[in-house]
Amino acid sequence: MLSLVRAAHFGPSVAVTVVVALLAVALDLSAYEGLVVTAAVFTGQLTIGWGNDLLDADRDRAVGRGDKPLASRDLAPSFVLRCLLIVGVACVVLSLMVGWRSGMTHVVLGVLSGHLYNLYLKASPWSWLPYAVAFGSLPAVVSLAGHPSELPPAWMVTTAAALGVAAHFLNTLPDLEDDVATGVRGLPHRLGAVRCRLIATALLILATAVAVLGPAGAPAPWAWTTLVVVVAIASIALFGRGKAPFYATVTIALVDVVLLVAVAR
Repeated sequence: MLSLVRAAHFGPSVAVTVVVALLAVALDLSAYEGLVVTAAVFTGQLTIGWGNDLLDADRDRAVGRGDKPLASRDLAPSFVLRCLLIVGVACVVLSLMVGWRSGMTHVVLGVLSGHLYNLYLKASPWSWLPYAVAFGSLPAVVSLAGHPSELPPAWMVTTAAALGVAAHFLNTLPDLEDDVATGVRGLPHRLGAVRCRLIATALLILATAVAVLGPAGAPAPWAWTTLVVVVAIASIALFGRGKAPFYATVTIALVDVVLLVAVAR
């Protein structure tokens, strides 16, 4: 069972699910709506994670990824595929339980785009696009679940999309060389580690600025303070050495998630 969890990219799956749960609270969804939409997103993330490891098993094995259960043959591909299909059906059912608008937005823009990344776009210059679409759609998925006639404001979608693309660049950095060695050449691989870090930092600053300046009315003092703090941390991301830049960008991403939820209330 632990191997199956690891093959689902459990950490990122839980992170996205927590963001959705917090957005559900911020956007005043009922307990039922919040629980169902959160479960729908979680199951969708599981299918994307399993699909990724199923497709990458041979590449992971070629570069000695012993931490990947499918690459190390700790899991049978047929078993993981069955789990993917069963959980995929559950994802569709759960998504539609909070209305067809929210459900179709999640299934098409959130889940399908993730699988298109796994199947085709991961090794193309358009590798960033599924992240922009999937993350950018999350506020709409949550908003439409509780308020079927209300789309989220553009600033919220823009912030989420910028966070998604930044996550793509950050997520790729640790495996950049292994990916290139096995023929994966998405946009981050074509740009290189230094440019990836710069672009991720710029996107995170953009996400912060949009979240602070986008909502109607004057930003609260704490929001301005957050923006200043993010810019300060960004200097570490840009000019720090060793692992400091990576940890700095991850810190900004976490701050931006909290900021997005806070200003959405």
